Amino acid sequence: MSDMDLLLWARGPGLQIALAIFIGGMLIKLFEIFSLGRSKDLSVPRPGNAAAGWKTIVIRSIPKPVLMKRTLPTYIMGYTFHIGFFVALLFLAPHIQLFRRTVGLGWPALPGQLVDGISLVAILALLLMLPYRLYHPVKRFLSTFDDHASWALALAPLLSGYLAFHHLLLPYTLMLAVHILSVELLLVFMPFTKLVHSMTLFISRWYNGDALGHKGARL
Repeated sequence: MSDMDLLLWARGPGLQIALAIFIGGMLIKLFEIFSLGRSKDLSVPRPGNAAAGWKTIVIRSIPKPVLMKRTLPTYIMGYTFHIGFFVALLFLAPHIQLFRRTVGLGWPALPGQLVDGISLVAILALLLMLPYRLYHPVKRFLSTFDDHASWALALAPLLSGYLAFHHLLLPYTLMLAVHILSVELLLVFMPFTKLVHSMTLFISRWYNGDALGHKGARL
């Protein structure tokens, strides 16, 4: 198979297979979550807490000073990676063109050099996460294969995309195919690893906030 054949397969059948597994896996995961049910709350709803779920999403997305003092590197590297990943995904011109072709939605792109720089910082942050996790005794003890696999799956699209953008390491056509395949691999495993939190994080925060707000608990 030539480089072009691999690229065409990745952009065609490979993408269709990955999306089918991703959508099917996420539907199963969401069904599992919502089928757990919610125990009947017999307490009287407290007034003024109708938006508690949405408030919790915002509050818990802001770093807490107390926790930052304990694990400052985790916060810095984590926020840097997540912000960089989503900037590269949503504001790089070729990605926006892909969204426009597939779902009919588009928006202004950021300058390519800006996205490139942000992506590089995100890659460096993610690369630093692994030795820090291995060095930190508690994180090393709690880390599982799932954690390391999720790290690799998250790194691959950013790194391969950066290399393809700069025409590094491999011929451009092959490097672009590797980039697309790495994204598809991420989609395939996302519903079955800890990466699923990217789809369920805000659901769980809203649920917890809504439940606590109903009882009048402090968020």
